[in-house]
Amino acid sequence: MSIIIDNVSKQFGQFKALQPTNLTISSGKLVALLGPSGSGKSTLLRVISGLESPDQGSIIIDGHDHTRLDVRQRNIGFVFQHYALFKHLTIRQNIAFGLEIRRQPRETIRKRVNELLDLIQLAGLGDRYPAQLSGGQRQRVALARALAVQPQVLLLDEPFGALDAKVRKELRSWLRRLHDEVHVTSVFVTHDQEEAMEVADEIVIMNEGKIEQVGTSIEVYDHPASPFVMGFVGAVNVIPKTSHIANQLNPVNRTHDIFVRPQDVEIFTQPKSKAISATVERIIPLGSEIQVELRLADDNVVMAYVTRPKFAQLQLNIDQNVFAFVHKSQVFPEETSRLSELTASGINR
Repeated sequence: MSIIIDNVSKQFGQFKALQPTNLTISSGKLVALLGPSGSGKSTLLRVISGLESPDQGSIIIDGHDHTRLDVRQRNIGFVFQHYALFKHLTIRQNIAFGLEIRRQPRETIRKRVNELLDLIQLAGLGDRYPAQLSGGQRQRVALARALAVQPQVLLLDEPFGALDAKVRKELRSWLRRLHDEVHVTSVFVTHDQEEAMEVADEIVIMNEGKIEQVGTSIEVYDHPASPFVMGFVGAVNVIPKTSHIANQLNPVNRTHDIFVRPQDVEIFTQPKSKAISATVERIIPLGSEIQVELRLADDNVVMAYVTRPKFAQLQLNIDQNVFAFVHKSQVFPEETSRLSELTASGINR
């Protein structure tokens, strides 16, 4: 079921939570609404669900105008961050709840619940209560309950936000596999860039109540539409246009800041043509990679990501003089002040 958001906006008092917004979500897609707190992503999700009414614009689902429909008439499954399971009901009863409200035949309910228990890999645990399950298992039950009524659209609001990092990673993979099986048009809200890039078919990046860019994970990472997108999706170095290093990297266009991904910075221990002299300031192990912070001659600090084999080969030490070669950089013609604010707050680190 496709979703069309047509010129939708929402304001709470003086706060414009959602600027006039247009977006088309294709049938069967798993789409992430990604952005920082206050970017409008949850407001957009709630408007789609009917939990909030837009001030203007339309919500079209499967070709039908749902803008003024009550939330109970929209046939939408909604999964909240904190499960919202009924504590006094068993897992089986929680999943069956929506079907019982719709007065489905008892045998139909039993069969559907068993199918979903198999789908969420909790067969045999149907008679337990939510308190007897782990957080990850409870979130899977919440998903099964939302899917039980065979909704046209599945909406998930920070579905893994209450879970620890290991469980979150496991559930991300599980959600992707689940979606590939059920093919329900799904939209989920997250502020976790890795989560969005790992799970979603398409990412909608939002900021200050409006959409900055829509694309696949590769498109938004490799071809960001704005400084904000480049700074929010993945780590980035920002070299001010006033730096002589910026002139060295981009002698043709000297009027804009230079943006460089850490993995596009290569470190050499010997001089290399067009490489920049630097000093190793910090060495931070990041699992499979090592983050090396380099202080340039003009006092700007640049991050580089180095694989462990390469790091072992270089044998880097703090205060060592090295040479940084930038393989790829990017400039944006538009104003870069928003990314400068993010840089100051540490988001790009």
